[in-house]
Amino acid sequence: MLTRGAAQAWLGRVLADPTRRRTPALTGRRAVLSRRVRLLVAATITYNFVEAVVAISAGTVASSTALIGFGLDSVIEVASAAAVAWQFSGADPEARERTALKVIAVSFFALAAYVTVESVRSLAGAEPAAHSTVGIALAAVSLVVMPFLSYAQRRAGRELGSASAVADSKQTLLCTYLSGVLLVGLLLNSLLGWWWADPVVALVIAVVAVKEGREAWRGEHCC
Repeated sequence: MLTRGAAQAWLGRVLADPTRRRTPALTGRRAVLSRRVRLLVAATITYNFVEAVVAISAGTVASSTALIGFGLDSVIEVASAAAVAWQFSGADPEARERTALKVIAVSFFALAAYVTVESVRSLAGAEPAAHSTVGIALAAVSLVVMPFLSYAQRRAGRELGSASAVADSKQTLLCTYLSGVLLVGLLLNSLLGWWWADPVVALVIAVVAVKEGREAWRGEHCC
């Protein structure tokens, strides 16, 4: 019996072969998957836009560099998702794949750079953030929403054989990690006064972002 994994691998090989991809069934399946990716990307852009506005506003009120950084991460996430939306808006998404991957990679690098700078500033003695109920609630909601969006897009991207869609799903997954770090940092700061917890863990996230950016630049996200 053909397992699910073997079936997905076979479909990927077939979709990658230009001599075999023109059958009506496969063409219809690619159309369904492309439409699904576009819908997921639109949902990601919408959520991250709202997330950015709320996080930056709450961070400004609480003087929280972590919250402001989280909001700016959402802006980068929008740029990454927009690159995938642009790719799949054309008649031949494969032709735009490399450009979309480059944009996603640069987004990862920008995120890593900002998180690193802000983390070092916090550890060097920047003004500690005040308690933020809005920030804690936002981080908790994102921790629930982002994994779902990431999984759905990664699954569709892998079946479609789109490295850029998979790369963007990993960008969304990284946002999940940041949500967790932000939530822990805000809670530790509010409850125990451990102001250093957030920047230390954020530096680990920056390292992961650099790794993901390098893979996206090389086009290694389709597996």
